[in-house]
Amino acid sequence: MTEQQMPNWLAKRAFLTPDRICLVDGPVSWTFQELNDYVQETARRFYCLGVRQGDFVAVLLENSYRVPQIIYALQYLGAVTVLLNIRLAAPELAWQIQDANCKLLVYDAGLSDTVETIKSGKAGMKALLYDDLIALPTADALLPQNLDLEAVHTILYTSGTTGRPKGVMLTNGNHWWSAMGSVLNLGLHIEDKWLICVPLFHMSGLSIIIRSVIYGIPVIIQPKFLPQAVNQSIQKEGVTIVSVVSSMLARMLEQLGNNRYPDAFRCMLTGGGPVPESLLQQCRKKRIPVYQTYGLTETASQIATLSPEYMDSKLGSAGKPLFPSELLIMDEHGCKMPGEVGEIVVRGPNVTNGYLHSKKEKTTAFQAGWFHTGDLGYTDAEGFLYVLDRRKDLIISGGENIYPAEVEAVLLSYPPVLEAGVVGCEDEKWGQVPVAFVVAAGDVEITEEAMRTFCRERLAHYKCPARIYFVEQLPRNAANKLLRRKLAEWLSERGGTL
Repeated sequence: MTEQQMPNWLAKRAFLTPDRICLVDGPVSWTFQELNDYVQETARRFYCLGVRQGDFVAVLLENSYRVPQIIYALQYLGAVTVLLNIRLAAPELAWQIQDANCKLLVYDAGLSDTVETIKSGKAGMKALLYDDLIALPTADALLPQNLDLEAVHTILYTSGTTGRPKGVMLTNGNHWWSAMGSVLNLGLHIEDKWLICVPLFHMSGLSIIIRSVIYGIPVIIQPKFLPQAVNQSIQKEGVTIVSVVSSMLARMLEQLGNNRYPDAFRCMLTGGGPVPESLLQQCRKKRIPVYQTYGLTETASQIATLSPEYMDSKLGSAGKPLFPSELLIMDEHGCKMPGEVGEIVVRGPNVTNGYLHSKKEKTTAFQAGWFHTGDLGYTDAEGFLYVLDRRKDLIISGGENIYPAEVEAVLLSYPPVLEAGVVGCEDEKWGQVPVAFVVAAGDVEITEEAMRTFCRERLAHYKCPARIYFVEQLPRNAANKLLRRKLAEWLSERGGTL
């Protein structure tokens, strides 16, 4: 075994702790040994189909045990898993499948209509229903017991906020170091149990599946996010860790009411953007341990996370970069900016080597060994990171910078507000002004003027929304992250100016 290899994660885990519960999906419950046996059978079925090392296989599956089963089967073969977002339209999926030159598409029966549409526009594409895959005979294949850390493990496409999405190439080593960085920060308890209520085709869900096997802890997979189901799992099933974004956390607290979580629950891991302070204060009162994180698909999940001992003293911070990663704040000229707002740049063994079909040295995001995230933030005197917003979402009004997340945090601190999204609107006098879209909690009636008065008492005048629109729900992606580009489209439909 060379220094760039290590034992196959699932094979090693099945050897170390074969009888531990690995995953629970409704009535389905597998030990690590049972999962490994089933995964090896699945790998031999893929081999029967001609899947070999280096082949790309597209996976279009809903949240279930089937996702880790397929991922680990392909890993045994040295094939690359291309995880597809089940919420995308057929043309979007077809483009990604073609871009990755996938040899095969595996899909769930509930997505058959979408796949038929894809196949009608892409002659000769090989697609196989999951149920048909597991009905295939197994081929006599020798499955390698070692992993090459430099080999690509997965391709995940970015959300594609502008232009075509890019396929992020993540290696076995990227995933390994991401798992190591997280566990060295949060620790590992023998009774840990991680709940997955985020999509498995997103980095957040995928990282939990990988960590479960490396750490030797069970995961509970839920088909989709339902606040009541998540709360019940925490209260009744011994869940100790949950990964969410702030909008999910807000709905969980609303459903929780006056109840509390058991003392055994030790980690509410939040990502996808800053958590509003009002929400953090609610969690503090209920003794819910919230750990903010900062990460991207390109960093194989979190690259910074608040350490447990700083949860109270550094409220609102995403923490410091995890082992063995590094993080800096730079201006547009590449100069370091400690204490000032600038672009967050990172490097480390968990950071992708680049995008599919794009040479790293020709990608502006990679410069002098650092990955430029496009996110804005600052570090305090002790090196703690505070994430402000995406650079592209920044609103510049009369020469002043306005961070939408800051305005959203104030709106969310208004008790009748459940959700809020802020976007820039063109203005002849100021260039841009902030405009808000708000979802009211329950049947509470809110007036625009009352909310604007509330904001004026807490924000500089130029940061206060020039208009507030009340809507039934905000546009979010499958990971529940706010889609501000959709808010901009809504604004455009309303005329685009005030």
